[in-house]
Amino acid sequence: TRMKVDVKRLLIGGSILSLSAIVLGACGNSNDDAASSNGSAAESSAKVEGDIKLWVDTEHIDALQGQVDKFEKEYPDVKVTVAVGSSADAKADVSKDPEQAADVFMMPHDQVGQMAEAGLIYPIGDKQAATIKDTNVEAAVDAVTWKDKIYGYPYGVESQVLYYNTSTLTADDVKTWEGLTSAGKIGTNFAEDGANYIFGPLFMSNGNVLYGEDGEDINGTNFNNEAGVEVLQWIADQKNNSGVLQASESALSDLQSGKSDAFLSGPWSKNDVEKALGDNMGVAAYPTIDFGSGAKQMKAFLGVKLYAVNQQTEAPLAAMALAEYLSNQETQEIEFTENGVVPSNKDAQESDAVKADAVAKAVMEMSDAEHSVVMPKLPEMVSFWPPMDALINDTYKGQIKPDQFQDKLDKFVSDISKVTE
Repeated sequence: TRMKVDVKRLLIGGSILSLSAIVLGACGNSNDDAASSNGSAAESSAKVEGDIKLWVDTEHIDALQGQVDKFEKEYPDVKVTVAVGSSADAKADVSKDPEQAADVFMMPHDQVGQMAEAGLIYPIGDKQAATIKDTNVEAAVDAVTWKDKIYGYPYGVESQVLYYNTSTLTADDVKTWEGLTSAGKIGTNFAEDGANYIFGPLFMSNGNVLYGEDGEDINGTNFNNEAGVEVLQWIADQKNNSGVLQASESALSDLQSGKSDAFLSGPWSKNDVEKALGDNMGVAAYPTIDFGSGAKQMKAFLGVKLYAVNQQTEAPLAAMALAEYLSNQETQEIEFTENGVVPSNKDAQESDAVKADAVAKAVMEMSDAEHSVVMPKLPEMVSFWPPMDALINDTYKGQIKPDQFQDKLDKFVSDISKVTE
């Protein structure tokens, strides 16, 4: 389904795919040199010219072509060739042959650390970096920042939200997990692949951190404490919660048939949920959860969509100008209208169309630090997904007993803290 594809590929696909990808070595100080030369070059009066290639996901081509045409009119010495490129595969595709890859390409923010360390993407000059900081929400700025430098031009934010049937659940019911699951049933995934993406953030919901406060500290995960044990106990308890229905592939059909009343997914599921529920579609930010020590806000991973510039481009000024143009307020508003991409630009978020959209409103509410965690950009994040899936799946199924929780958490933290070669 679309839901499955986008969850796996769009937000975390890059991380998962790179498990089998070649790990590229860091390029020493080349990024520092690029930053200084980029900083001075991009802000000089040098002529913006050259032939550049743009890679975007298939569904974005129609929406963006008009903006590319306008860009070429504004910069008559630049010729842009638009081609299809998978944003989820950006790291793999660019690293195969950086010189032949696109000059500008879409990518998910969780690949920023890997690509910056590999010397594949340009750090952004001071002037454009200041614009990015001024015009985008804080979470988006954090997402494109790696080791205090900005490496991308954000154009959208993405988070899961709660979809629910308003004929069976009220807005008050869905404010808490306890209220939601006593008044109706939520179809969700604790027992199969992909539970890591949905429920990994439970640990941060209960006050813990993944790879440190900034997501860049390889030894900064603290899930192996009392708060972490509480989370595992809560997951185990959901097996006997009559309001929780294990559903992965069947989540949408269960919603349509009335077998379930709610599920957790992102903006990519909006059209499918509208078909399933019609006028009864409700959308809300995540509920609170009581893990045993009072109500805590349930959090989701926040993903940020961005454009990056290939460090091997022969036309860096033109490439940077295009990336900035395709992430400006006007283009973000077009992307929202055409593709439902929730803007990262603060002014675009205030537009009437965005504010009137229930899904966008919920995603924007989810995009603050209280409701979400910016998915870490650390290259070692690839080691998080498989053991987190196993931990959640086995705990839910009862294969990990309460007296094993602490040991399992100790092992998990140890496993994801090892620096991969």
